[in-house]
Amino acid sequence: MTEEAIEKENAAITKAYKELLKVSYTTLSDDDKKLIRKAFDIAIDGHKDQRRKSGEAYIFHPLAVAKIVAQEIGLDSTSIAAALLHDVVEDSPNYTIQDIEKLFGKTIATIVDGLTKISSLSKEKDMNVSLQAENFRKMLLTLNDDVRVIIIKIADRLHNMQTMESMRPDKQEKIASETLYIYAPLAHRIGLYNIKTELEDLGLKYTDPDIYNEIFDKIKESKEEQDQYIKEFSEVIKNSLNKENFEYTIKGRPKSIFSIRKKMHNQGVSFDEVYDKFAVRIIYKSDEVNEKFFAWKIYSVVTDHFRPNPIRLRDWISSPKSTGYEALHITVMGPKGRWVEVQIRSERMNEIAEKGYAAHYKYKQNTEKEDNLESWINKLQEALENPDTNAVDFVEQFKLSLYSQEIFVFTPTGELKSLPKGATSLDFAFNIHTEVGMRTRGAKVNGKLVPLSKELQNGDQVDILTSESAKPNANWLDYATTARARGKIKSALKEDKKRIGEDGKEILRRKLKQLKITLNEGSTNELVNYFKLKTSLDLFYRVGIGTIDNIMLKNYAASRSNALMSFIKNKISRKATIKKEDLEKEEVTATYDSLVFGKEEEKLDYKISNCCNPIPGDEVFGFLTVNEGIKIHKKNCPNALSLQSNYAYRIMQAKWVDSTQQEFLVQIKITGIDHIGLVSDITSIVSDNMHVNMKRLNFESDGGLFSGKINVVVKNNTIIKKLLIKLKKINGIDKVTRV
Repeated sequence: MTEEAIEKENAAITKAYKELLKVSYTTLSDDDKKLIRKAFDIAIDGHKDQRRKSGEAYIFHPLAVAKIVAQEIGLDSTSIAAALLHDVVEDSPNYTIQDIEKLFGKTIATIVDGLTKISSLSKEKDMNVSLQAENFRKMLLTLNDDVRVIIIKIADRLHNMQTMESMRPDKQEKIASETLYIYAPLAHRIGLYNIKTELEDLGLKYTDPDIYNEIFDKIKESKEEQDQYIKEFSEVIKNSLNKENFEYTIKGRPKSIFSIRKKMHNQGVSFDEVYDKFAVRIIYKSDEVNEKFFAWKIYSVVTDHFRPNPIRLRDWISSPKSTGYEALHITVMGPKGRWVEVQIRSERMNEIAEKGYAAHYKYKQNTEKEDNLESWINKLQEALENPDTNAVDFVEQFKLSLYSQEIFVFTPTGELKSLPKGATSLDFAFNIHTEVGMRTRGAKVNGKLVPLSKELQNGDQVDILTSESAKPNANWLDYATTARARGKIKSALKEDKKRIGEDGKEILRRKLKQLKITLNEGSTNELVNYFKLKTSLDLFYRVGIGTIDNIMLKNYAASRSNALMSFIKNKISRKATIKKEDLEKEEVTATYDSLVFGKEEEKLDYKISNCCNPIPGDEVFGFLTVNEGIKIHKKNCPNALSLQSNYAYRIMQAKWVDSTQQEFLVQIKITGIDHIGLVSDITSIVSDNMHVNMKRLNFESDGGLFSGKINVVVKNNTIIKKLLIKLKKINGIDKVTRV
């Protein structure tokens, strides 16, 4: 570079630095300015030999990120300094985290360390989905350190998205996909709506450039007409607002390209058929005491002139979103028969909507309850507590919680609780407290007993009934939808499985001893392979519940004595008879070893369809073909919509199950001589001794003779045999038979 070019670049860097101080949302004290200056000097030194792909000096990137943090997000000097330093440790050999801590203190060092960890994660090459999900999970763990890590990372990602032109197309697509997958939902959840919108639009620009450019051009073409329409609409209500002496501004806001694309896709319409391509925002001045009153007064002014759509009223002033967002949204029929969304916000609400939590903290009073962001982070940390959670499941669950709509329900004492839309009474129980969830026996909604799977509606009052003897069972996973509840239930079931597994291990040791086999690591691995299981715990658990019985173990012992011959025979017979579908079926039955159909959960023959290749755990359905029997498709298979709309009568409900978790209803008939305490003896054996779930009881006594029927739920035949033997031993019982 020539001396003149260097001078010009230095002047641009100085200008960018001064601009940063000027646009800061918070008022900077002299100490704040000194801190930012010190961070700027270290950043200049750390990146002095670096250039970006575009050719410009690297320091422009941390300056731009710091500007987003200061202006768009509105964070304090600590965050601005951390943003300036966010790449220094990673990119410069001259600085370590220890150096940053000595120069700037623990808080800034913790934030920079968190950002450095995230950067090193994204440098992995050729990520597969599960590795990528694991990396996102690790990134979210940095919330434990300081939430500002994630917020600065979002600012960093925004600037990277704004300056991606000089990258390779495959790199652009990868970064854009990642942005849409996790960063835009995170920005949404933290209340950074403007940044979320820009991230989504930029994401679409690189993942589907044709669609992006088509919508972008059409918005540009219709801008003049749109501006004119907003002007006409505003003029009608301005006079009325002026008469009421409101201080206000009215702005027209075009919907984002991404949201227009989403509407076109979801509703199957063209650009011209999307009716609400913009919203009108009325921002009014008010003190906090009159905010709510003024909002509804403006609502009445707007609806005096334009007819509202009653099902499109959203009151987020009385019940703010968990992101902190407050506003009144109404959709009205405007001029020329067009629907227009009107957003009514005070200046304070508008700041919170645009700056997210920075503004929320600015207005926060000491008397306020726990902040929503803090409570959200606490819930998230609970989900992260379980290290065994599958990373892909975790990220999917996390994404659902980021974007989920909210409902508001009441506790019996009238306290308001926010839950995601689709939450059940069991989710509510875990939302109250983990122990309440674990001990849930039933639920009352609006005074009536309801199933635990009951989906809650806005305004429901929910009362959870608990019992010391209640505990989670596998069915609860079908009833719970929130990550918190599902995580806790899975942990409890795992503990239960471990306990049964420990008993099963001792049973297996005794049974193998009778077969002259020692239970050690070698024989355990052989048994796991023999029964086509995944882990030793699966083996011990199946022995514990009786799914693997004496006969099966004798067969294993026999096969073991002639292992070589069995191996050769197996090889030959497999080669001769195995088909592609059988191979696929064998591969997919590692955990979910059974596919069942219909409400009765029948086992039927089936084939895996080639168009979507479903695997266990996928949501699936069966399709009855003309020549090939039942074929299994994923619910999101490319052909699913066509099959379901054209051949609905051939669709069969289907789901994967782990056969060890399947339960069957059995009726037992008992007769004998009646005496005091007999019923208690029977129920004690069934529930306490055998841990079998009773569904129905019916006992009768006539002339000293006793007869009764019990409906029980069991996992297999072995358990029912044991139960019958124990019941026969009760004093006075004559006959016990399975109906």
